[in-house]
Amino acid sequence: MRAVPEWAGATDNAPPPPRVKDRIRDRQGNKCALTGKPFAPGDKIDYDHITPLWLGGANRENNLQAVLHDAHKRKTQMEATVRAKVNRTRKKHRGIGKEPTMPGSRNSCFKKLITGEVVDRRTGEVIGGSRP
Repeated sequence: MRAVPEWAGATDNAPPPPRVKDRIRDRQGNKCALTGKPFAPGDKIDYDHITPLWLGGANRENNLQAVLHDAHKRKTQMEATVRAKVNRTRKKHRGIGKEPTMPGSRNSCFKKLITGEVVDRRTGEVIGGSRP
């Protein structure tokens, strides 16, 4: 049983107070959770979510870890790549495609032939042609 209740942020953006940051660093032996390097005076230290919020992680003391700023940037960049892939796959499975950006593009439902005719890709019907 904990002598001190666990801190939980009121919102996902709530930063941990200094007392919680001290407990997190003590828990880790004053070392970076990602690199294992001891923290030195002057190091920029970030507090990172072990399980990202977008994956259902909570903004709580037990889900935070102290990390060096550069290591945190690398971890966040890798997570962003994974999150983008997950979002693309989710949209694909839900049938949400990219919106056409301009007529004649691959995402457009219309195709302009070299003869000047416009064809509806959904039906194959010729819509119009070039003017003489």
